[in-house]
Amino acid sequence: MAYLGDVLVWGHGARVFEVFLEPTCPYSAKAFGKLEALLAAVGEDTVTVKVRLHSQPWHMFSPVLVRAILTAAAVGGKDAAKSVMAAIYARIPEFEFERHATGPNRDATPNDLIRRIEGYTGLELMAAFDDVELDKGTRWETKYARQNSIHVSPSFMIDGIFQADMSSGDDVTKWAERLA
Repeated sequence: MAYLGDVLVWGHGARVFEVFLEPTCPYSAKAFGKLEALLAAVGEDTVTVKVRLHSQPWHMFSPVLVRAILTAAAVGGKDAAKSVMAAIYARIPEFEFERHATGPNRDATPNDLIRRIEGYTGLELMAAFDDVELDKGTRWETKYARQNSIHVSPSFMIDGIFQADMSSGDDVTKWAERLA
């Protein structure tokens, strides 16, 4: 199985909206939840939405979950990856430490997390998770974020330009106006 590259892409318009999301960040979850509405508001012929996975070290399981999302993409395509993201965002406490350092997840292993994801999505990820080719994806995502001065999630870029004044708290209509 080879890393597929730019697989988390929806729409095919000339405007490019990139959103950098961390798998357990509640603000990333809020932004993720608005992407379908944004595509509906602006139109898939107008905008290309690219989800960039942005692992952050204070979210202790972040690298494992980013790899699980990329594994899902490699196994089942972008819709499988989207279902993994939706499953994680719907159950953040099952995939994150309390206050980033404590709680029951301190006893969890990466295999526990993968099994949870498999249970919620019906995808079989365990064997594919081991594929060394996925390293290319996790490294590319990290390198791309750093090259674009992305340090926190969620972060947003429009047509390659960082949008410091965009927020997950913005209404979808505000995002749509910027992309129209």
